Amino acid sequence: MSRIPFVAMISSSLITVLIVLSGNVRSQVPQIAGHQHLGKVACVDVRPGEKRPEYGCFNIGSIAGLKFTEKNVFWHLMLFPNRTSAEAAKSASGIVSEEDGKVWLSEFGLRNLAVRGGKTVAVVGPLQLPDAARYTAVLSYAIMRPGDSSRVHTHPGPEGWYVIAGEQCLETPDGATRSRAGRTMTVRPNIPMELAVTGKATRRAFALVIHDALQERGIPSSWKPSGACGR
Repeated sequence: MSRIPFVAMISSSLITVLIVLSGNVRSQVPQIAGHQHLGKVACVDVRPGEKRPEYGCFNIGSIAGLKFTEKNVFWHLMLFPNRTSAEAAKSASGIVSEEDGKVWLSEFGLRNLAVRGGKTVAVVGPLQLPDAARYTAVLSYAIMRPGDSSRVHTHPGPEGWYVIAGEQCLETPDGATRSRAGRTMTVRPNIPMELAVTGKATRRAFALVIHDALQERGIPSSWKPSGACGR
């Protein structure tokens, strides 16, 4: 039997270990915040003024401890000329945000909610609330490319969207629903979903989830979409 030099055996073992470690390191490299591999996007928390990736979905504001007298709530989205006027007009539960080169105010309540000043862009709803003692509202802003999609997930509360630019398609077990710039969309609580960017333009949109304050905003779902948004 021929003998393999001891040094050669050590070198071979080290190479094997390095290959294994290299694979583990690659698998543990974090994805860019808000934009995962294979075009799957999940919304991530960001702080005001924080530098963000070019694409992704970002939780830009939240209000906790909300109480509503009605089970159907409407999301009022308004534009203001500057942040000072928006802050002066907002209620204790309002959210002021600066996105897409504009100042926005989000308020939640009845369909005929009165807000001082500003220009109403959209009234999204009704958003059908689940039973809960208190709620948390989370406002998100997303910039996604054609072909991007969300992870398959559910929310323990309703979700609403206002599309600023581009097109989107939401698939649930009920089928596929499409929306484009200037339009709104809603979905009931606890519905498995996948949102996809369709068309040829970059999608920019706001999304709002109002959920039971004792639960997480969203969780992954094992439901398998049929791919209806791609057809």
